[in-house]
Amino acid sequence: MSILANVQIRQMFSAVAPGYDRANDILSFGMHRLWRRRTVRSAHPRPGQQILDCATGTGDLALAFRKAVGPTGRVVGIDFSQRMINLAHAKADRTGLSAEFLVGDVTRLPFADGEFDIAAIGFGIRNVENPPAGIREMARVVKTGGKVVILEFGRPEGAIFGRLYRWYSRTIIPQIGGRITGSPAAYEYLERSAAAFPAGEEFVELMRQAAVFEPVEPILIMGQIAYIYVGTVG
Repeated sequence: MSILANVQIRQMFSAVAPGYDRANDILSFGMHRLWRRRTVRSAHPRPGQQILDCATGTGDLALAFRKAVGPTGRVVGIDFSQRMINLAHAKADRTGLSAEFLVGDVTRLPFADGEFDIAAIGFGIRNVENPPAGIREMARVVKTGGKVVILEFGRPEGAIFGRLYRWYSRTIIPQIGGRITGSPAAYEYLERSAAAFPAGEEFVELMRQAAVFEPVEPILIMGQIAYIYVGTVG
């Protein structure tokens, strides 16, 4: 379902990695950090639990979960870009928050069935070459009754807000993102992929078809700019 091949996407994220965090902060006005914290709260993690963060990037969501599960918990972040994983390791060292980070593919997770209490992915499922396969794998490694939590962009509607959001996404994001990272094409791809990807009830149905969830709960963020989808593994 991804509009670029897996190898191309990996190369793109590796190329933008050094400026990725700065671009996220500027382009979202810092809101992405609040959205990730809300994603953690939506998963209801408890101290001592085991958490998997897929497409972890530079580790922001993984480290937010680390704070929630405390020193007795375990957090693993996985990403297909070694350069992103290197930055995640460095961030963990700077913050004093321990987490395991490794290179891997969301559609072929190197973990046992039911190994984790929660599997999460933030703004990454649309970049998986086969999103349903990625969702199935996330559900596979989560215990029965555990959570699969997905944070992803939506498609804001409305004559004013929707139009303003689309203009910002198509015009401003590639310009500023490209200036910061040196890769405007990467941010043009990110906008196109977000605009084409299922959102809201469409994505809820995709999750239901991909794996056994009882139930799937969509949570709107800021007028459909993003959604948090919480699936309970049956």
